[in-house]
Amino acid sequence: MVAYNKFQPFVQYVCNGNFNLGSDTLKVGLSNTAPTASSSSWSSITEISSGNGYTTGGNSLTGVSSSQTSGTETLSANNTTWTATGAMATFRYVVLYDSTPASNGLIAWWDYGSGISMNNGDTFTVQWNGGSSSGTIFTMS
Repeated sequence: MVAYNKFQPFVQYVCNGNFNLGSDTLKVGLSNTAPTASSSSWSSITEISSGNGYTTGGNSLTGVSSSQTSGTETLSANNTTWTATGAMATFRYVVLYDSTPASNGLIAWWDYGSGISMNNGDTFTVQWNGGSSSGTIFTMS
């Protein structure tokens, strides 16, 4: 299982109202450099090179929902996939961020344990908890 890692400033962004996770544009990008938990902005992430199936800035998430039940907030979205159109740059980390505020604030990252290489036609899907096509990204209470 790939563990969820929260960027520390995310808590402040939420408490200060910088993010509206239900309506902002959330994106997932790829990196081969370990993120630092204290980082706050997408510009601090060393993103893999654009090309061969990867676009600078990563994929925008679809089907995003943010809901609260009994004091627990749940963020969910559709899974997102990259398909290599040649040899895509090696990556190890998947990074979630909010691209709506000017800060492009970081939310979380997942470490896949070792570099992932993709050749032409290979696919990589970020599959959130609980579903084959969509699932829970995280809960917060």
